[in-house]
Amino acid sequence: MDSLSQLALGAAVGVAVMGRRTAPWKAALWGGLCGTLPDLDVFIDHGDPIRDMTLHRSHSHALFWLTLAAPPIAWLAARVHGERAVFRRWWLALWLALVTHPLLDAMTVYGTQLAQPFSSHPFGLGSVFIIDPAYTLPLLVGVIAVLRLPIERGLRWNAAGLLLSTLYLGWGLVAQHQVRGVAERALAAQGIAAERVLVTPTPFNSVLWRVVAMTPDGYHEGFRSLLDDGDAMRFDRFDRGTPLYQALARQWAVGDIARFSRGFFALAQRGERVTITDLRMGQEPGYVFSFEVAERRGEGWTALEPTVQVGFRGDVGRGFDWLWRRALGADLPPPR
Repeated sequence: MDSLSQLALGAAVGVAVMGRRTAPWKAALWGGLCGTLPDLDVFIDHGDPIRDMTLHRSHSHALFWLTLAAPPIAWLAARVHGERAVFRRWWLALWLALVTHPLLDAMTVYGTQLAQPFSSHPFGLGSVFIIDPAYTLPLLVGVIAVLRLPIERGLRWNAAGLLLSTLYLGWGLVAQHQVRGVAERALAAQGIAAERVLVTPTPFNSVLWRVVAMTPDGYHEGFRSLLDDGDAMRFDRFDRGTPLYQALARQWAVGDIARFSRGFFALAQRGERVTITDLRMGQEPGYVFSFEVAERRGEGWTALEPTVQVGFRGDVGRGFDWLWRRALGADLPPPR
């Protein structure tokens, strides 16, 4: 999730666990810091755009390492505020503020390596968009309330914010499951034999969902609003560059994206260069994570070192206009 959401979640968790044992501002401060801490890995330069992408949300988001980090941070907080008698409570509060960060990230589609250093598997449910005001606002209201109201009332507001935001995550899982069922029936009705299907919300909401269905030689993209009538869905087909993948599969950059995207990727030749795109984040034709990985030299392909990120977001204004109208159930083709 975005940094504001993580800061608000960490602060809310810190306040909820510490309760009346310390001043709310102290719990919110340390909880917010711990809620933000894992994302500091964005400042690490791994020397290549693809490595920067695939190594984000890795060791800094590992439950094992964050669990080891919790006691010294809690000891520091207890010492700074002269509250050694409640060190164990600080430990619990800050451990929860740390580990809820990657657990929340794992609800998005990006991929969070929770099991490092034992496994590099990128967990990503894809049931909430990386920025969603409906999730963040209850947390912010609760934290602001606990800092401004009498402690009893403030703690109730904070607890309510945590409850509402958590229920919203549950709602996302239910909505995703419902859309997946409709999408699978629509694909079957159209004779599209999908190897894997991705269902994930469009930006800033959980009403309009994007569906990507991968086939051996292509992929199909469709959209489903919870306000749509019936089970019919429109799918557009695109080539996934299977011959290019067969030629370049052994290159580390191609292999990394193929693994990290969990198979939702496509290759395309643009001029003398080959581009690989992670299809999970964006929609046709605009994707954030698109990289040039090889260029033609003579009769073959030569890997680019380093790779070059060439992703773009398309016409944002036109896209937002379509998104909100489509979310309300208007039968509109996506902007291309």
